[in-house]
Amino acid sequence: MRRPWLPRRIIPLWLVAAALLLPPLVFACSAGTSQPAPPGAREMAEQTGRKSWAGTEPAPPFPQNLTWFNVQRPLTLDDLRGRIVLLDFWTAGCINCQHIVPDLQRLEAEFGDHLLVIGVHSGKYAEEHENDTIRQAIRRLRITHPVINDADFRTWTAYGARAWPTLVLIDPAGNLVGYHEGEGVYPLLQPIIAALLTEFSARGLLRQDPLPIAPESPPVTATLSYPSAVAASTIADRLYIADAGNHRIIETTLAGRVLRSFGSGKPGFADGSPTEATFRDPQGLALSRDSTTLYVADTRNHAIRAIDLATGQVRTIAGTGRQLTRLPAGPEPARNVDLASPWGLVEANGRLYITMAGVHQLWQMDLTAGTIEVFAGTSREGIDDGPRRSLATLAQPSGITTDGVQLYWVDPESSSVRTVPLDGESDVATLVGTGLFEYGDRDGIGRQGQLQHPQGITLAERHLYIADTYNHRIRILDPVTRQLGTAAGSERGWTDGPAGQARFAEPAGLAFAGGILYIADTANHLVRTLDPATGIVATLALTNIELLTPPAAGTLETRDLPAQTIAPGATNLRVRIATPQGYRLNALAPSTLEFQTDNPAVIEPGEHRLQWQTDDTAVEFPVPVILQPGQAALRATLTAYYCRKNQDALCFIARIEYRLPVTVTPDAPASEIHLQLPLPER
Repeated sequence: MRRPWLPRRIIPLWLVAAALLLPPLVFACSAGTSQPAPPGAREMAEQTGRKSWAGTEPAPPFPQNLTWFNVQRPLTLDDLRGRIVLLDFWTAGCINCQHIVPDLQRLEAEFGDHLLVIGVHSGKYAEEHENDTIRQAIRRLRITHPVINDADFRTWTAYGARAWPTLVLIDPAGNLVGYHEGEGVYPLLQPIIAALLTEFSARGLLRQDPLPIAPESPPVTATLSYPSAVAASTIADRLYIADAGNHRIIETTLAGRVLRSFGSGKPGFADGSPTEATFRDPQGLALSRDSTTLYVADTRNHAIRAIDLATGQVRTIAGTGRQLTRLPAGPEPARNVDLASPWGLVEANGRLYITMAGVHQLWQMDLTAGTIEVFAGTSREGIDDGPRRSLATLAQPSGITTDGVQLYWVDPESSSVRTVPLDGESDVATLVGTGLFEYGDRDGIGRQGQLQHPQGITLAERHLYIADTYNHRIRILDPVTRQLGTAAGSERGWTDGPAGQARFAEPAGLAFAGGILYIADTANHLVRTLDPATGIVATLALTNIELLTPPAAGTLETRDLPAQTIAPGATNLRVRIATPQGYRLNALAPSTLEFQTDNPAVIEPGEHRLQWQTDDTAVEFPVPVILQPGQAALRATLTAYYCRKNQDALCFIARIEYRLPVTVTPDAPASEIHLQLPLPER
């Protein structure tokens, strides 16, 4: 439900002054409260001449009975004494909060154990108060530091946070240093943290004993990881999937047969062939009208890419790879302009329309001239209708579609559906939605209908289908009457069948082809289908997945096995790989196990690589091995494909390196090495 006590955003005066005096833009998501700034703290940007950064006001303690993530137990301020602590107040759907994650990771890498970042998730939306939603956001953004679920805003209130993101710095003595609202985190905080490190190191007040940190391993599916968008063509019999978590684009038939993929699977920003090119968390797709080019919103690279579907070559057509700090004054060469988290794409009349989520605007690119410019939105976050360039305000626009006359898009941060004519200096109008903090789950006409953070939209048979992301539903809207209804979905989960009983988990991108609605069911790591004629929801089972190599960016877990003492001689290494109860191995893709040893003079396997394809629940192999007296560590790197039984569309990949210490001695009673490798339950 909405929090009525949250008023409009309050921006520090220094930020207003900077915006008036300097061209660069600094953004924070609308959230502020009327409460004062953090007690005993000042905006750090106002204090750059400060001689000592040590604080004087003690930091408030963390409230009790909060859910913590990435830790073995809740942390206390006593745990944190002797360390520099940075609190990051964020909410999962806020684009500005997402923008600062690389800055936080850069600070963590630079300062190591001397700096501890703690995310304080004070969710804007009701769905963002749920532990599962936060856990998915942590995994998707690859956050490894501790995170608190501050659903009741108790920590937010204690520290006086007023906007997303707010950063609060605490010195090793447990005192408040200062706060900062918005982006631009690394260049501001790096010298301050360095100064604190120098000062407290000289005073002998730093500690480096380990904290009970336990980052969660993100689940990596065998084919998809957080799919974000789909594009489809009936004539070409093609479906394209933005496999965002694996940083690649997958091409299949409409029936789900994999044909090829674009992108190496490693996050990066490189053009080239399908295996050379790299993407970073792509969120939007659009096919050209002749289905010869696929446009990609390469969101975390702040770029637009184009894939030539005849040759597979990937090239960058807009953006530099840097995040925007200055808005273009008019049409400018697209390759020279910085972008800000482009999210959704649609082509019309030789122009590519782009939802620029990071600056709350729509942009247009002339595909012939190669220029780009602002099309709608002042860059202020809001839900104001009116002239598209001068008065209309948008709120993190995401999915976008067109009927050739109007553009339609969703604004997640105002839970709204907006529209504007393609031609002329026309007005932006709102079809559904009433305010930045007005949201819900209700059918109705116009202002009576409610959504919760929708992220996808497409046009089909004169109706707009909407991915109502935080309500886990697919909604349907008549753009003429403004009647909003529910097409499918009930609650978070994964269930096929009649539309009203089906369950989704944070659906996002949508596409329509051949009478079928294709749905990127993001948090389920699946593509789903809805047949409007029958009202049946199904899961698209991808086939021919052996063409998809394991994502290079997938997490490689490490597990230490109990040491074994074995007698020397020519013997066997007996390997058993077993799935959890209710799972089976997947015969559609080759699983492998590779052996390495740090001392071949002690352990020398007769085979260094095993491969298998089976639907059994377990496999066993005897591997010949020669053992000589001494000590060695055997490393077994497993890449295994497996699925849930009777749920063939939900398959996973485990990438685990097992480490086994081995002592070979003549008086050992055991004569064989036994390697038991259980696969994790997902």
